[in-house]
Amino acid sequence: MFDFTVLALPGAFASGVGATLDMLSSAARLAADVGCAAPRWRVYSTEATVALSNGLRIDATVLPKRPRPDGSLWLVPGLGIDDAEAATARFLLPDAAMAIKALRCQARAGGTVAAACSAVFLLREADLLQGKRVTTTWWLGGLLQRMEPRCIVDTDQMVVSDGSIVTAGAAFAHIDLVLYLLRTRFNPSLAEAVSRAMVIDGRQSQAPYIVPMTLAHGNDLAARLVARFEEGLPNPPTVGELAAEFCMSNRTLSRHIKEATGRSVSALLQSVRISRARMLLETSRLSVEQVAEQVGYSDTTALRRLMRKLTHATPRQFRPAVFTSHQADKDPP
Repeated sequence: MFDFTVLALPGAFASGVGATLDMLSSAARLAADVGCAAPRWRVYSTEATVALSNGLRIDATVLPKRPRPDGSLWLVPGLGIDDAEAATARFLLPDAAMAIKALRCQARAGGTVAAACSAVFLLREADLLQGKRVTTTWWLGGLLQRMEPRCIVDTDQMVVSDGSIVTAGAAFAHIDLVLYLLRTRFNPSLAEAVSRAMVIDGRQSQAPYIVPMTLAHGNDLAARLVARFEEGLPNPPTVGELAAEFCMSNRTLSRHIKEATGRSVSALLQSVRISRARMLLETSRLSVEQVAEQVGYSDTTALRRLMRKLTHATPRQFRPAVFTSHQADKDPP
């Protein structure tokens, strides 16, 4: 009886597979100390020796042609996918077809499936995302939303659980995903023990890491919109002004941006404001009040509220130590 089945396909991120296995091993060692059962796991792949990214290899059990659901949670580390062309080509390969079939069987038998980063696209190919709220690596969020419009893609989140589907964000969100699974399927104390032993800081959101222009992901309209917002700060153009500039209706503009980025126009503007504010906080000695003005807010309240909502942090927490020791900015508790 296994608690986890790690499905490591050829070309999977070595860091994701390695971090997953190291954290499970750490959890098994620490379980007795916190008074809970030790997790048990196996590694499946389409080959007995699987080549991961950067030339690393691990041994695995060959994935059965008809795997029988056994109650374990299936966990899929991220794949090397950067764009739509790479995704399309990757899922045509025989190993991907085997994995998709196995994941579909697992889900149909009532089992839970978890995937991180680009492996979330495997769940889409298995038709498991319809009606679900999910996340993925933030620069592929728009692509996933276009490929599966029946789901809700929220790339601000690090980990999203919706029923029997659990998804995580960018490559190192593998860490957040395993901690979440240990916390919810075993004991919060076990997840905390692993986090302390491996010196892992908790991260709740991808929002601080998002680069707005990258969200456009090659879409010319979205890139132009981001550029207009960035050059327009602190007084960015309205949706109506942009729609007129691009010769389309407000609704059409909003629809195109949602398809391209997985976000609304207002959410894209928020990303631009957060990105600029963070850059100013990290690289200048401007006060928080001055930073708020630079990104279009008349006072700091709106900026603090937005940063707490999207990044789970205050403006002061983005200050380098060399600035905070001389800066008079004070954030309310």
